[in-house]
Amino acid sequence: MLEILAVEPGSIAEELELQAGDVLLAVNDKPLRDQIDFQVYTAVEDLVLEVRRKDGEMWELELEKDAFEPLGLHFEHPDPTECGNNCIFCFVHQLPRGLRRTLYVKDEDYRFSYLYGSYVTLTNISDADMERIIEQRLSPLYVSVHATDEELRTRLIGRQGPPVLDLLERLTAAGIEVHTQIVLCPGFNDGAQLERTIGDLYALHPGIRTLAVVPVGLTGYRERLPQLRPLDAAGAAAVLETLHRFQERYLAEAGTRFVFAADELYLKAGVEFPALEAYEELSQVENGVGLIPVFRADAGDVLQEARKLRAGAVSTFTGASASGELTRFAAALAAKTGVKIHLHTIRNDFFGGEVTVAGLIAGADLIAQLKGKELGEALLVPDVVLRDGEDVFLDDLTLPQLAQALGVAVFKIDSTPWGLLEGLEELFR
Repeated sequence: MLEILAVEPGSIAEELELQAGDVLLAVNDKPLRDQIDFQVYTAVEDLVLEVRRKDGEMWELELEKDAFEPLGLHFEHPDPTECGNNCIFCFVHQLPRGLRRTLYVKDEDYRFSYLYGSYVTLTNISDADMERIIEQRLSPLYVSVHATDEELRTRLIGRQGPPVLDLLERLTAAGIEVHTQIVLCPGFNDGAQLERTIGDLYALHPGIRTLAVVPVGLTGYRERLPQLRPLDAAGAAAVLETLHRFQERYLAEAGTRFVFAADELYLKAGVEFPALEAYEELSQVENGVGLIPVFRADAGDVLQEARKLRAGAVSTFTGASASGELTRFAAALAAKTGVKIHLHTIRNDFFGGEVTVAGLIAGADLIAQLKGKELGEALLVPDVVLRDGEDVFLDDLTLPQLAQALGVAVFKIDSTPWGLLEGLEELFR
């Protein structure tokens, strides 16, 4: 059963007089376990809904609609199945103490993989889970493979699960599409092991749609954790050479590059990014693959669109990884609009280690490093540093608290070139 969280205005559900707090028990006599059941069971024309109203009254509602027409109901996110792995590179294990409890929850739930694109290892997958995935066509899924050598994969994940290639073969044979990733740990799954994993996964293409290679992320909180070293410039260049070799071969064979490098590999190696077209469908962009080429394309469009604005000054910030890109774009945008943009590169003292991405900047680092700096009339905060749907940083600092600490107006913007332009237009139109 599913408790209704919200009803969209003007929707079928509103016409049926459903309300937040009502509980949807079954669809066409099929009990509901979660949102996936709801999506699958309501993708038909004729429906019978069993509902328990929040006052306890029982309703049975019959309706006709287009097969894939949404009802307009929203539900709470399901509680995830927690991860039982002990990965040597697990980011949760590298968090500082004292953060909110939810940050320490590790999920390993195929439902979240289908619904939200979360990566799972499938180490806890049951035969019943596999049957449900296939029966309900839960595709695509996102699977962390890391290595196809089972002994090595067990060392990396800290737990022996079903052989990953067997699982992937079963899924792809049934028509389930899968996107995969390798978290690259130097000295473990690079070199010959990397080549083996790429080849094994490509053998299951087109069922396996893509493979992303992402360098391991290390914070400054690795006491009593396995010894890992970060990927250096030479190592990143060697990995890129391997990936480009495979890309060239697969493009000739199958019309797809199949394997894609995370942006961080190009940044570490000092190698120029490929053209945006080389990322094909951008299937792994949420995994940090192709973000900078997308940014560059959007930046070009923004600079074509930008016009002179009222004179003024603002500030914004980014992490070390994207500093060069943002610096060039901010200078060009300032020249087009006449608004001075102070771009600050924030060092990640909160996590330490090798963490340089903007999305992991904490409010405490902003206060420490921006206090007393030139901030202009406002600080524009990219929403990538905030909790989804909220104005809260990962260390629980809020935007109003940041504004008070820095003594400047603070505004949230989209973390895109368009977001920065729109922020300027709001302030200086």
